[in-house]
Amino acid sequence: MQNIIFIHGLESSGRGFKGRFLKSVFPDILTPDFKESNENITMYELLEYRMTELNAILNSKKQWIIIGSSFGGLMSALYALQNPTNVKQLILLAPFIVSRKLKLNMYKPVDIPVTVYHGKNDSTVPYKPARERARHFFTNLAYNIVDDDHFLHKTVTSINWQKKILDT
Repeated sequence: MQNIIFIHGLESSGRGFKGRFLKSVFPDILTPDFKESNENITMYELLEYRMTELNAILNSKKQWIIIGSSFGGLMSALYALQNPTNVKQLILLAPFIVSRKLKLNMYKPVDIPVTVYHGKNDSTVPYKPARERARHFFTNLAYNIVDDDHFLHKTVTSINWQKKILDT
């Protein structure tokens, strides 16, 4: 089995819709729960805490296939930019890569396979600035604008995950 992990969004968990769905497709996928968001911690403090958790998980192995959703997409992108040799493939679902914590001059572009699915009706993370940011950081990029919203429920269930991941 390949090293596959799903990284959930800001207010979700590894047991949310996407985590459960991906677990049904890949029973061995890791779907960890990261520190919960709450009003006593800023989003950027939470990001630092969650990145520490993520590094503890991912630094034990190499050749990860990482699926990140929204805030988890930001975490996934950061990890890939900081550790490109540890990442085999990156799949981002409506990624929050427009964050101020991911500045254009902070990282050099990487050449790992990156696929993004972003809803054209996403009112949480607009796809146009996210697409421009992704084009800057990832040289091997397929950016798919889909007829969906931020949650991507319709899209997630329509992707042929077996082909997308097992053919890599």
